[in-house]
Amino acid sequence: MISITEKTLQDLQFPTVLETISDGCNTDIGKEKALQIKPIRDKEELMQSLMQTSEYVSSFQNNNAIPNHGFDAITHEIKFLAIEDSFLEVGSFRKIANLSATTNVLLNFLKKFDDYYPNLNARASRVELTKDIITAIDAIVDKYGEIKDNASPALAGIRQNMNLVRGKVNQSFGVALTQYNGLGYLDDIKESFVQNRRVLAVLAMYRRKVKGSILGSSKTGSIAYIEPEATLKYSRELANLEYEEKEEITRILKNLSNVIRPYLPLLIEYQDFLSDIDVVAGKAKYANRINGILPTITEERRLFFREAYHPILYLNNKQKQEVTYPQTIELQQENRIIVISGPNAGGKTISLKTVGLLQLMLQSGILIPVHERSETFLFDRILTDIGDNQSIENHLSTYSYRLKNMNYFLKKCNKKTMFLIDEFGTGSDPELGGALAEIFLEEFYHREAFGIITTHYSNLKILANELPYATNANMMFDEKSLEPMYKLALGQAGSSFTFEVAQKNGIPFGLINRAKKKIEVGKVRFDKTIATLQKERSKLEKTSLNLKEEETRAREESKKMENINTKIQQKLESYQELYDSNQKIIYIGQKIDDIAEKYFNNKNKKELIGEFLKIVEIENSKRKKATPKEVKAKVEKQKEIIAEVQVKVEEIRKEKKEKKLKPVVEKPKPILKVGDRVRMLDGRSVGSIDLIEKNKATVNYGIFTSKVSLDELELVEAVKK
Repeated sequence: MISITEKTLQDLQFPTVLETISDGCNTDIGKEKALQIKPIRDKEELMQSLMQTSEYVSSFQNNNAIPNHGFDAITHEIKFLAIEDSFLEVGSFRKIANLSATTNVLLNFLKKFDDYYPNLNARASRVELTKDIITAIDAIVDKYGEIKDNASPALAGIRQNMNLVRGKVNQSFGVALTQYNGLGYLDDIKESFVQNRRVLAVLAMYRRKVKGSILGSSKTGSIAYIEPEATLKYSRELANLEYEEKEEITRILKNLSNVIRPYLPLLIEYQDFLSDIDVVAGKAKYANRINGILPTITEERRLFFREAYHPILYLNNKQKQEVTYPQTIELQQENRIIVISGPNAGGKTISLKTVGLLQLMLQSGILIPVHERSETFLFDRILTDIGDNQSIENHLSTYSYRLKNMNYFLKKCNKKTMFLIDEFGTGSDPELGGALAEIFLEEFYHREAFGIITTHYSNLKILANELPYATNANMMFDEKSLEPMYKLALGQAGSSFTFEVAQKNGIPFGLINRAKKKIEVGKVRFDKTIATLQKERSKLEKTSLNLKEEETRAREESKKMENINTKIQQKLESYQELYDSNQKIIYIGQKIDDIAEKYFNNKNKKELIGEFLKIVEIENSKRKKATPKEVKAKVEKQKEIIAEVQVKVEEIRKEKKEKKLKPVVEKPKPILKVGDRVRMLDGRSVGSIDLIEKNKATVNYGIFTSKVSLDELELVEAVKK
């Protein structure tokens, strides 16, 4: 029995998927149902749902397109029919007839094309097909939603009499109109309608001369609206007939309501069936947009998503015309836990969410964007711990909340569970939190649960390497640009590239080197090893496409590149050591210069010696005792490096000298005279020269004057002779 919490649905952004599916539905009821989609507990029901969606998707490509299933909701009508002695208005019967007709067309179509749509037809076959509802309504209501004249003999007689009386009304009114118009009693408009009755527009001064009933007047009072006496008696007769018509229509509608009322359960079923098909259509449209398919569902404990896309990310990127990178992930009995590591912003969380969301979608009857050779089995539970889990309502810190979550995981985790944990172990002291996370991971492992976690903790990477049925994975990064490649590589842990990323972002190497010295040597070595391995993995990944075509040549090139890379790396390390050594000497030199300046000012020898000894003691505390042999070897090595660097520097100098451009002949500097407009070389203000004495000029800026050396001035405008 599947059990998915609301938190898991939110963590994996399942409601966002449902909103997109809902937008693809045609009816309001279908839209509401789509938003209520939940994981399906029964496997048979789930497979039916998946197959129905898959069949509907196929209808987009074949010639037997599924007919329209849109309808106007009859929820209001269903409520009324459930009340004894109630009756529906004529428009409601038209809606019921249309609903029934749409259902019948769809039922007949699916029965006819059962070979194409067996699962949709299986759903349709549970619905009764009847034409009795349409026949009963069509006998009474026309296609425009009006009661037919022959709905009953009484109504036919009433409407016949109404037509005769209307003729008499028009005839008598025409006679009166001609008579009074000839006498000049009528206004230019001659006639009008008041209270839905035809009246004469009589000038107010003649109103007493016209026989009839005054029904009103114009706003100004200049016109009186009079129904002629001859027409009046026919109008009364027509009003009586209209009342009789209304009474007869009410009787007919009550009778028709009683005829339709026994079909109430079937009408509910019709609406339910069409709205279900609408949801299937919405899921099919969504599958079409994300290239969703139905992978193989197995009984074997294996999840293999090949070239899987995160559907929300895929649609967002598609709209922005950006690339979405697929991931291939496999979990099985012999490889049931994956620990993903690597730098932030590399796609770890997206990879984690992709697996969880696709599995959740599949177990909710929604097709998923994976390669057709993908397969999976069904989990009873999916547990998630993703995102910022700080609980404001319960005043819990992130770590406290996560511990409560882990406690829940420990209660529910078993071999039919998949767990997904982002940034496993964070929120506490790295050493303590990491140790506890390690114990949790071991517990999940021994319970044979399937799971994916993301982490930066080295001990979890080591544990994944030690456990036989767990594996490390990393999000690949370009080793040169340190840009993410958004590709998951199984088999080895990922470096956090902490120092490399820091260096790329402009942090001085001296600071990075000091940071390296402050942490455990083993940790640096481990992370450095991982980083090196990951760089090699990235390099191999980049060249793998060419290996198929030129395998032999590529292998030879790869070996050469590895040798060159090793030599370069060794040289870089040697140069780096020399650079660090020089930096250290510069640093000490600066300190001594500071002390010397201080002594220059205060002449305090005692303080000078104290400060100097302090520097020496600090530096000596960092030194390690070495044998004369080791010291000699180190000096010799340093000499070799310096000699090599000097050779390289000389080569670069020589190359620069050869490439140096011909010197640009400078223009002779103009001779400045009194009256010239000038400005200082590093200034903006322009003034005029008032006086020149020896090598200095007095420049007048209007508000003030200034004495400036002629060498510091440039000509703006020469004085006109």
